[in-house]
Amino acid sequence: MRIYLGFDDTDDHDAPMGTGRLVREFGYKLPDGFSLRGIVRHQLPRLENIPFTSNNSSACAIVDMADAGLLDTLRRLAIEHLEIHCAPGSDPGLCLVQESDVTSDVVAYSQLVTSRKVTQKDAMRTAGDIELYGLGGTNDGIIGALAAVGLTKYGWCGRFIEYGVLRDLPARLRVHDLTDAGISVVSVDRDPLVPQPEDVVIDANWIRPSLWAGQPMLQLRNVQHGVWETAHGKRKKKHGPGMKKEIPATFAGTAQ
Repeated sequence: MRIYLGFDDTDDHDAPMGTGRLVREFGYKLPDGFSLRGIVRHQLPRLENIPFTSNNSSACAIVDMADAGLLDTLRRLAIEHLEIHCAPGSDPGLCLVQESDVTSDVVAYSQLVTSRKVTQKDAMRTAGDIELYGLGGTNDGIIGALAAVGLTKYGWCGRFIEYGVLRDLPARLRVHDLTDAGISVVSVDRDPLVPQPEDVVIDANWIRPSLWAGQPMLQLRNVQHGVWETAHGKRKKKHGPGMKKEIPATFAGTAQ
């Protein structure tokens, strides 16, 4: 059984970890009987009429359970984790739902949340029988928590911040290293080619695949024949006009 757990509004400006890190720590501590499939970060709008701490992001943990009878345990663990680690003054929300029970109304609601302000009443009305908990402060976190599961079900929004060996991959790798890890690749160049298994991916020290068609998909751009770079990075340094990206000597001329 696959369960989605949406988390939102767990930090403040002085918190040692944001929502994404909090959810990752939750996933790391899951006991036997549970398997963390992945964690998807979702961006919500940064608008003046929407209160948020810094980035206004929520996150969804995708958890597989060996036995449906473990649902009570999973709920308890998630609530306890939030109660312990949420920052003082935050407005945490938690959503817990079986993947197959995320309705089309929840998906439509979540898409709306990415464009404008909605209310707790909107979230509660849309959730229906879906478990949605406000766990402190104003309880505004239920808005983003429900949106996190809806956007994950939608399958075309957000990026994976945890997925299998994602964080253990080397900074210099080949395309097959990604596909072997369950991460598909796609060229987002204007005239795209198809990345080949032995092609090189450089500067891959920050890999966060997008959620495309319900699967992790890493977007790549072509640097030269047989050599690719990730299309999106963490505060990637800009290269001036006419400047060529340096290809590591280890791989230069080796791609087939």
